[in-house]
Amino acid sequence: MADLAAAQDRASVTSGGMVSRFLKATELDTRMLGMLGALAIIWIGFHILSGGLFLTPRNLWNLSVQSASVAIMSTGMVLVIVTRNIDLSVGSLLGFVGMVMGVTQASFLPQFLGFEHPATWIIALAVGIAVGAMIGGLQGFIIAYLGVPAFIVTLGGLLIWRGSAWWVTSGRTVAPLDSTFRLMGGGANGAIGAQWSWIVGIVACVALVLLLWMARRQRRRFNFPLRPLWAEVFLGVVGSGFILACIAVVNAYPLPPAIARRYAEDNNIPIPEGGLFISHGIAIPVLMAVGVGVIMTFLARRTRFGRYVFAIGGNPEAAVLAGINTRWVMMKIFILMGVLAAIAAAVSSARLNAATNAMGTLDELLVIAAAVIGGTSLSGGVGTIAGAMIGAVLMQSIATGMILLGVDTPLQNIVVGVVLVVAVWLDTIYRKRVKV
Repeated sequence: MADLAAAQDRASVTSGGMVSRFLKATELDTRMLGMLGALAIIWIGFHILSGGLFLTPRNLWNLSVQSASVAIMSTGMVLVIVTRNIDLSVGSLLGFVGMVMGVTQASFLPQFLGFEHPATWIIALAVGIAVGAMIGGLQGFIIAYLGVPAFIVTLGGLLIWRGSAWWVTSGRTVAPLDSTFRLMGGGANGAIGAQWSWIVGIVACVALVLLLWMARRQRRRFNFPLRPLWAEVFLGVVGSGFILACIAVVNAYPLPPAIARRYAEDNNIPIPEGGLFISHGIAIPVLMAVGVGVIMTFLARRTRFGRYVFAIGGNPEAAVLAGINTRWVMMKIFILMGVLAAIAAAVSSARLNAATNAMGTLDELLVIAAAVIGGTSLSGGVGTIAGAMIGAVLMQSIATGMILLGVDTPLQNIVVGVVLVVAVWLDTIYRKRVKV
């Protein structure tokens, strides 16, 4: 018995050592892996409980579209929380900016350009981004230069911009929106199709391999430790496989039969006996979210602005002594948050084909929860853009799964609240272990 116990202990140590060496060689973030594991468990659990409805191309495609607006805003919330601040106004800001864009394209521009003008969607989006940047700048100025706590300023913004959204149209819903603008919301027309989706997927795989190669080249140039070659190959193969698997899933979701038939008639395509299969492909709002994620990751990790943000969050006093203009950096963070809220407003209103007063309600809680679940510490100094976007998908997965199971909305809010508290608790435990 003693020999058996000793053998089991040796096997355990060897196994633990192998896992540790693997993680060290690939430099994978254990917190990110844990979050992906939790997401996989949630997906499998809901798939079983829903009788096989969750892990279907249709549901996963809709899940990606529904996650887009929260994912876009969560990338900015990471920077806000990293600097030990909070923004409670993003949901109301989304609603207000969405209403401004709706009025711009449905009421104001038609007087000068007429309806369905090619420039309508561009002007409406530009107006929304400008308004979002100005509101973000105003809140950032009050926080950074007047010294009012971010919690109070953005709490006031939550009330002000929600009321302003109602004031713009006296509570009326603005619809319909410009047809080109609506493409940013997804739907049957708001996707790029199978062929372009494969092209995007192949380009993404090539970009991933090039990034790994350039990172290895930079490490060798500055005499930094190199990952083993097998680890580089593993990351490239697994990453490319994941990208192509995602493309295969979105291409497996066909257009509704009526729309496919209309498309075939318009393009003189013969309809086969079994019906015409035309893939949706990647939804445009998902492309927008991924694009925002890439840009925000670059800003956070590869620019002076990003280094300043994390320096302020890690130690504000040291950042000031190092000569960083912390006030201006803080103001830029909130300007950026306003811009991202405007982009998210375009996606949300385009998906609804309307600007409503309820748009963005409680989105601030989902955005904060996504950032925290994604590994952003409320104590500041720690956070990743990719983690926040995965957190947004996780939050939307829980909501979608509960809808499939017929769970009432109040209970859904309870679950979201519990998940947020548990995420902060786990973050606290993790930080204590790191300090030890």
